Amino acid sequence: MNQSRRRIMLSALSLTMALSMLATPFANGNTAYALKDSERHEHIALAANALKVQAPHIQYDIQGTLNVQERTITASQTVTYRNSSKDKLDQLVFRLFADANRSKETQTSMFESNNAEIAKENPRISAEEFLGGIDILEVKDAATGQVLAYKNENQALTIELPQSLQTNSEIKLNMKYKTKIPYGMQRLSEYKNLFNGAHWFPVVSVYNEKTHSWAKEPYSKQFETDYYEVADYNVSLNVPEKMVVAMPGSLSETKAGEGRKIVTAKADNTREFVFFASEKFKKASKTTNGITVEYFYLNENNDPKKDQVIEQYLDHVAEVLSFFSDKFGPYEYPEFRVVESYVQGVAVEFSRLVQMGAINANAVPADDSVLVHEIAHQWFHSIIGNDSEHESFLDEGFADFAMCYFYEKQGNRLSGFNAIRLSTGAVDQKINSTNEETASMWNLLYYQQGRTALYELYRTVGEEKFDAFMLEYFKRYAYKNATVEGLLQTIEDQLGKEVRDLMDKNINQPNYELNPKFQMSEQEMQEYMKLINLQMYDGVLSGYPDLPKQTMINLIHKAMHGEPVAIVLADGVGKKAQEQQQMLVEGLNQMFAMNSVKPLIVTERQAVKQQLESTLAKSNVIVMGHSNKNAFIQALKPQLIKKAAEAAFPWKETMKTPNVYGAYGLVHPYNKDRVIVHYFWTGDQVSAQGEEQFLSKAPYKTMAVTNNFYQYMVYKQDGTVLNEKYTYNPLVEKFAE
Repeated sequence: MNQSRRRIMLSALSLTMALSMLATPFANGNTAYALKDSERHEHIALAANALKVQAPHIQYDIQGTLNVQERTITASQTVTYRNSSKDKLDQLVFRLFADANRSKETQTSMFESNNAEIAKENPRISAEEFLGGIDILEVKDAATGQVLAYKNENQALTIELPQSLQTNSEIKLNMKYKTKIPYGMQRLSEYKNLFNGAHWFPVVSVYNEKTHSWAKEPYSKQFETDYYEVADYNVSLNVPEKMVVAMPGSLSETKAGEGRKIVTAKADNTREFVFFASEKFKKASKTTNGITVEYFYLNENNDPKKDQVIEQYLDHVAEVLSFFSDKFGPYEYPEFRVVESYVQGVAVEFSRLVQMGAINANAVPADDSVLVHEIAHQWFHSIIGNDSEHESFLDEGFADFAMCYFYEKQGNRLSGFNAIRLSTGAVDQKINSTNEETASMWNLLYYQQGRTALYELYRTVGEEKFDAFMLEYFKRYAYKNATVEGLLQTIEDQLGKEVRDLMDKNINQPNYELNPKFQMSEQEMQEYMKLINLQMYDGVLSGYPDLPKQTMINLIHKAMHGEPVAIVLADGVGKKAQEQQQMLVEGLNQMFAMNSVKPLIVTERQAVKQQLESTLAKSNVIVMGHSNKNAFIQALKPQLIKKAAEAAFPWKETMKTPNVYGAYGLVHPYNKDRVIVHYFWTGDQVSAQGEEQFLSKAPYKTMAVTNNFYQYMVYKQDGTVLNEKYTYNPLVEKFAE
C-alpha cells in the first residue's frame, strides 16, 4: 500500500470514528438484489422451524427486593438445571459477574473515564460507593433442604452436588444472596436514580463437553465476557411504587403495600436477564408485524419534540427488526425494548432489550447507526450465542457487518458497505483472538476487521448465496451457542471447501487485509472522505444555529457546500515569511483536499486589484501575512475595520501591537454571504515558538469541527494568549479523551 493511500485511509478512519461518536450517519434509498420471494420464504420457514426446540434445560424463578437507599437487591432464586450433556456432573457452576465490582482493579475499564468525571462532580461520594459485589447467603437442595457446600472464587460459584447428576436428570437448587449495586456507571450501577441491572444474580455457567469443564473466567477487564445458555425466566422484583421497570419478556404489576409494587417478568427461551428502573422513565410503544417495540426514555422537561422523536424511533426499530428477520432468520419474541440511560460512550446489548445513551430531541432515528448495531446483536449474541471471552468476532463482527448491510440496502453511501471497503490495513493479530490477546485492539479486530472479513465472504459468493448461508447458520445455532469452528463448517457445507479455507485464513491468521479488488479506488476514497467530512460538519454545526457569521469555521463549511474559496498571500515579504505563508497554504490544502475543494491562490498586487470586485467579491477569502503587505487588506482596510468593530474585534489596536500573531474572521464587506479569515502577524514573521505552536496547527485550530469555534485569537510572541473569543465546543474534551 503506498503512503499517500495510507494517509488518506487514516484520515478517513479518524473522521469515521468521529462520526460514530456523534451518531450522525445517513440517508435512505432502495434495495438491490434479493432471493426470489418463493425461495426466501422457504428459507425463512426452514429457519423458523429450527426454533421449535425442546424447552431450555435451565429455569430460573427469582424474587428480589430493590432497596433504593442502600442500593442493594436482596433475593432468593430457585434454579432448575437439567444435565443436557453426556457427562455426569458432580458440580454446578454459576457466574458471579457482580463480583467484578469488588475492586477498581477488577471492574471493566470501559466506564473508567465516565466514573472519574462523576467522582469529580460528586466529591462527597466515597470511592467505596463506586464498588459493589454479591454475597451468597445460602445454597440448598430444593428437594431435600440439604445445605450444599460451595466455593466462591474469582467470580465463579462452584457448588458440590449431593450426588452425581446423570444425563437428562434434573436438580433444583434454592439460593439466597444480596447484591450491592455500585454508584456511577457500570453494567450494574445506579446513577441519578436510574438503576442499570445487569449481572445482578448468579447465572449458571456453560458446560463444555469437549473439555469436560465449566467456563469460569472472571469478567473481562478490557472488553466483554457474556457467555450464557438460554433459559426460562420468571422474575419478580419488588420496587418503589413510582418506579418504571424495563425487563425482557411479558411484564405485569401487582401492589405490594407501603408504597411498593412487584413487577414480574416471564421471559422464556432468553439468553440473559437484565432490568432497568427509574421513576423518571416515560414509555412509548407501537406494535408492527406482531412485534411490540417499546422505548423507555427520559424526558424530565416534558419536551414534546422529545416525545415526537421517540415515536419516530419506534418506526425505525421496527424497520430494522424486519430487515434482519428477513436476512438472518425470524425474531420470534413478541416484544423488543430500548432503554435510554445515562451511560455515555457505550451502548450495550442484552436479550430482547438494548441500553442506549441519551437521545437528543433533534435526533434523526434513521441516522442512529449505533442502535442498528445493537439491534443486530439480537441475532448475534441473543438468539445465536457465543463465548465472547474467546470468540467475540462471532457477535461483534457479525453485528457490525449487519449494521452496514442494513444501511447499504437503504442506499446509504456512508454507513453502508463503503464504510467497510475503506480497508483499515493489516494488523499483526488475528481477528479470531481472545479478549486477552487483543489487549486494546478489540475494536479494530472484532468490529472493523471482523465485519470486513464477512464482507469479503459476501462479495466472494454473492448476495443470494450469502443470504442462504446466513439462514442456514441461523437454523443450526438459533438458541444455542455457536463457535468459529461451527461457523466454518456451515460455510463449507453451504459454500464449499475453498470458501471455508479462505474464511479460515482470513480470521485465523494475522495481517488480514481486504482483497484489493473489493477495496475502494483512490477516487472512491476521496469522494467518501468528502461525504464523511460534510456529514460531520453539518451534524455538529446544526447544533449551533446562532453561531456568528464571522466564526472562522463557517468558511470551510461554506467551501464544503460548493462556495468558492480564494487565498490571498502577502507579497514583498522576506524569505522566512514566505516559508510561513507556504506552511499555512499546505495545511489548508490538506483540509480542502479531503473535500475536493480547490482554492484560487493570488499573490501579486495587480491580480488582487483586478479581481477585487469580481472573483474575490464572490469568494470566501483567506488572507495571510502582515496587514501592511497584503494587497487585499490594504484595498479594503476601512471596510474591514468597520466589520471588525461590528464583530467586537479590536482590529486597529491588535495590528499596532508589536510581534503578535493569530487569526480572525469577518463578514466579507462586499458580500454578506461570504466570510474572510485573516492569518496575521504584526512583525516581519512569526516567532519560532509561534510557528511551532500556531502556524503548523492554525487550519485545524480555526476550522476543525472538533475544536472550539473561534471568532478571533491573538497570541504574544511566546505563545501565550493575548486575546480570544470563541463558542465552546464539548467535542474538544471528547477528542482529548
